Amino acid sequence: MDAVIVSSKYQIVIPKEIRESMGIVSGQKIQMIAYRNRIELIPIKPISQMRGFLKGIDTEVTREEDRV
Repeated sequence: MDAVIVSSKYQIVIPKEIRESMGIVSGQKIQMIAYRNRIELIPIKPISQMRGFLKGIDTEVTREEDRV
């Protein structure tokens, strides 16, 4: 686990290993969410890169007999 320091301008540096593993590049937008006393950073990717990312997902929905 890497620790970072918040600068006087409230900026942080994302460690290189994390940037590379997540495919984060300079200028990329990242969504920031406060959740249960923690901060989550989610890289925003262009829609063109999202094509096919759900391939193979199970879409089967089990329904109750009276809902068929």
